Amino acid sequence: MHLFEEARERFKTRRAKVGVLGLGYAGLPLACSFAEAGFQVTGFDVDDAKVNELRRGRSYIAHIEAERIERLAAAGNFRVTSDFRLLSECHAAIICVPTPLGEGRMPDLQYVIATGRAVQSQLHRGMLVVLESTTYPGTTEEVLMPMFMEDGMRVGEDFFLAFSPEREDPANKDFNTRTIPKIVGGVTPHCLEVAAAAYGEVVERVVRVSSARVAESSKLLENIYRCVNIAMINELKLLFERMDIDVWEVVKAASTKPFGFTAFYPGPGMGGHCIPIDPFYLTWKARQYDFQTRFIELAGEINISLPVHVVDRVADGLNLQDMPLKNANVLLVGVAYKPNVDDVRESPAIPIIQQLHSKLARVAYHDPMVPRLRSRHLEADMFSSDLTPELVRSVDAVVIVTNHRDVDYEMIVRNAKLVIDTRNATAPYRSLNHNVMLA
Repeated sequence: MHLFEEARERFKTRRAKVGVLGLGYAGLPLACSFAEAGFQVTGFDVDDAKVNELRRGRSYIAHIEAERIERLAAAGNFRVTSDFRLLSECHAAIICVPTPLGEGRMPDLQYVIATGRAVQSQLHRGMLVVLESTTYPGTTEEVLMPMFMEDGMRVGEDFFLAFSPEREDPANKDFNTRTIPKIVGGVTPHCLEVAAAAYGEVVERVVRVSSARVAESSKLLENIYRCVNIAMINELKLLFERMDIDVWEVVKAASTKPFGFTAFYPGPGMGGHCIPIDPFYLTWKARQYDFQTRFIELAGEINISLPVHVVDRVADGLNLQDMPLKNANVLLVGVAYKPNVDDVRESPAIPIIQQLHSKLARVAYHDPMVPRLRSRHLEADMFSSDLTPELVRSVDAVVIVTNHRDVDYEMIVRNAKLVIDTRNATAPYRSLNHNVMLA
């Protein structure tokens, strides 16, 4: 039997041992899904704190229940380690590491490259390697493939290489890793077949595309689509604000059209690892083809400017009460990047806090999902305050940044001196307090 056929059958019969590298918001649920499908799974991470938490049966991601981790560990088919030498035992290495932006919004592939080197050191015949980290078109073939072929291994013959974009949506009750269609693009036809066989045992639907580049591009399109439309509605929000028009009422009215319109909603900026970062991977790559992606770059500029606008609205509201922003006590409600998750990556709350600090305001926050706020962009860790009527009455302004489900917005409106609402969370209660401003 050909090595390619052996590799494919190993996944179809679930005899393959799967390694998932990077146990964050994408890697951990994927590792759990492979283990639940009956594969022997090893999760790899350089963060010993994460490894130790998982070994104790604990979860550091809110929507991944500890019971799920305990159940898989007890079944004996899920282990975690920081020893990448154990990749030698794996038939698949799936890379789920961050792809942040560096200086000047340049792609920063340091984690992909470092992880690729770890895989290369243990690469063996018949191994499948899949990159899931969102990146520019060509990364799989231009960065990883030459690395893996340095020792004479042939792609599509001795090992198999593919790209399959992660599509996780934390806390989404309607879709999960298994039910979200999985796009797979191989470097060669044999690579595609082996990767599709692996994912086909775990997800309900595998979507095969003609190349790794198409798969890489599809993820960028998904996120750029959202980025551009969010920028458009945020720009309209700024215009309608000057025209004294409620943008939320406008969106609600437009949404009654049963065709040709998809509702996007304004906010304080963009967050998460995808939308604020991924479009700039394509703008950078486009410059190598002497092409300027003006539309994408403009959308990014608009969305990045929103935190400044929010702080300006806080200052405007305080000015109406004859109070300067300097030395004002400001309470942020919600610091996660979206409702009902504990993820603060690229959250607009971070630049809002930075802006408030630069204006010498005193800042506290409440977030039921984020008891401790840690960011390289903040001078010190912050801790969530209990949301009580006494706290709300004691501050000069409340800024609703994230509209979590389990927050008493009526209590906030009834007790606050000033509310700056970036999410329309106070809509049912605004008549109770004339000092509620949308932002």
